[in-house]
Amino acid sequence: MQSVVVLGGGESGVGAALLAKKKNLSVFVSDYGSISDNYKEELNNNNILFEERGHSFEKLVSADVIVKSPGIPNNSEIIKKLHSEGVLIISEIEFASRYYDGKVVAITGSNGKTTTTSLTYHLLCESNFSVGLGGNIGHAFSRLLISEVSYDWVVLEISSFQLDNVKSFSADLGMILNITPDHLDRYDYIMQAYAEAKWKLAKAIKAEGTLFLNSDDIWSQDMLKIDMVSCEIVNVSFEEPLLSTEDAIDIKKHFQLKGDHNLFNATMAVGVAQRVGLSTMAIEKSLSSFKGIPHRLEFFGVVAGVEFVNDSKATNVEAVSVALGAMDKPVVWIVGGVDKGNDYSLLREIVKTKVKGIVCLTKDDSKIRDAFGSDDIKIVSTQNVMESVGLSMEFASSGDVVLLSPACASFDLFDNYIDRGDQFKKAVREFGKSIKHST
Repeated sequence: MQSVVVLGGGESGVGAALLAKKKNLSVFVSDYGSISDNYKEELNNNNILFEERGHSFEKLVSADVIVKSPGIPNNSEIIKKLHSEGVLIISEIEFASRYYDGKVVAITGSNGKTTTTSLTYHLLCESNFSVGLGGNIGHAFSRLLISEVSYDWVVLEISSFQLDNVKSFSADLGMILNITPDHLDRYDYIMQAYAEAKWKLAKAIKAEGTLFLNSDDIWSQDMLKIDMVSCEIVNVSFEEPLLSTEDAIDIKKHFQLKGDHNLFNATMAVGVAQRVGLSTMAIEKSLSSFKGIPHRLEFFGVVAGVEFVNDSKATNVEAVSVALGAMDKPVVWIVGGVDKGNDYSLLREIVKTKVKGIVCLTKDDSKIRDAFGSDDIKIVSTQNVMESVGLSMEFASSGDVVLLSPACASFDLFDNYIDRGDQFKKAVREFGKSIKHST
């Protein structure tokens, strides 16, 4: 490999470009859209050539390999054109793995992967391992390898998009937390295609490694039957998340995050920690000190007796179901964004049970109104985050919960789910101040 073209100038693309430069490869970055100023500055500082707002096809097709950013669909015109020319196209995860020979924990799932990845990283770090954290969380895998740090382990959160173009990537330990409908717009609305993308992680686990699976997840278990893997399989039940009785840990006693889903996620992380060799005492201590992650069931404020929960990372129906299930008070639900092929009928029963009002924060509320408009639940709509807080407070009473759990991507009104969550929290704080000043 002598020359690399990186498609996409975001975190994964720039990370891959920096690693290619470090390895003395000829590298060029091409983005069909615009590249943010901070990434352009990095590229310029490292003498990496780039283009934006269009692709120079002759430069792309002449490369030895194309490193494709996960945000670019495989059915996009540029990718189809490059495939027709026989150009090798790999993911950033694949590219980075070719320059790393250390140990890897790889984690995927439709829901829960960020919390589980963060907890796994926390458990290993607290036991004084040198640990890298990256993939779909934090830094690109490639960026981790630019430094001179020698990692004992790298913990990677990996999305289906990142798995689409892996070839020889491998991991020592892995988890598939669940496979439920998500991102179906990227897979021609074919669930089997999405499941096969997720299952690539299972096939990447080394023969001497271990894969943790959800024994109650239909798609995971079906994929195991039709596409067997050679590594050890450890099945963990979502309904009753227990590991072997040997060196058993009372996770519920030591783990602070609420909800059955968090107990399951913690059980998976503990299983990995035990395989790595952490002692029971070390695991229990680290479980107790873990505080969770922003934007996932984040209880962050109370206004006039109403609790506010930021669950902006819940971008599919299954994640919202988990969030609503964790609420033990009447809920005002803020929902909406860019729909990814959601089947809202799956939420009908839990919404009837838990939700007293719906605030649609989106440019297009049609599917939400179609799904819940006949259920005698009040529905209002807005495209303004501050107004969504005010409308929620009109529905809520002291002792209720306002839950931002969108079930959708954020890109109609926000930069990303982090921007959406941060703006929501800021709006709640400003609304709280306005109430205090008016009393």
